Amino acid sequence: MSLLSIFSLAIAMFILAATPGPGVFATISRSLASGFVPSLAVIAGIVMGDIIFLLFAIMGMSVIAQAMGNFFVVIKIIGAAYLIFLGIKIWRSKPVLVQEVKKGKNKNYGNFLSGLFITLANPKVILFYCGFLPTFMDLSSLGPIDICIVAITISIVLSSVMIFYAFLANQARVFFSSPHSVKRLNRTAGGVMIATGVAIAAKS
Repeated sequence: MSLLSIFSLAIAMFILAATPGPGVFATISRSLASGFVPSLAVIAGIVMGDIIFLLFAIMGMSVIAQAMGNFFVVIKIIGAAYLIFLGIKIWRSKPVLVQEVKKGKNKNYGNFLSGLFITLANPKVILFYCGFLPTFMDLSSLGPIDICIVAITISIVLSSVMIFYAFLANQARVFFSSPHSVKRLNRTAGGVMIATGVAIAAKS
């Protein structure tokens, strides 16, 4: 695998990750509502979802069609419902200040699953791996080392972009120092997450 191919993949992945979508909105919402650290679990789920699609794409388009069929619809509904549930939970949550968030415990497995479901149900990600990626990279010719390089490149670029979004959102949260302002922030974050869930459910 050439350096040019790796660089091209990194650029394409950066554009995909930086473009606002369900993953970006969910990461920002979780960081705004709960802080930077909990958002890392969401990011881990998003990255895992991308790696799964990468493996599907390498295995071949027919395998993707078989695997995703009706299962994609189920995943989309589950992911959308879970996002709406999290959004309502954040909306109704008791205001917690920044210093208290750092001390509190968060259910990282739930955040991870939300990131995973978001990616598996995201049409933009599916089109990237099933349509765009095979056009400039011969996936069938990739060896084990090449696959590892591609997976690592995707993981680094995607996680870096998402961590940057999460960091900015967390920095914005620092300015909300009163319970009233935190409550309004939670409702904003919850509203964004609910809207993201509805958008995923509505997309064909």
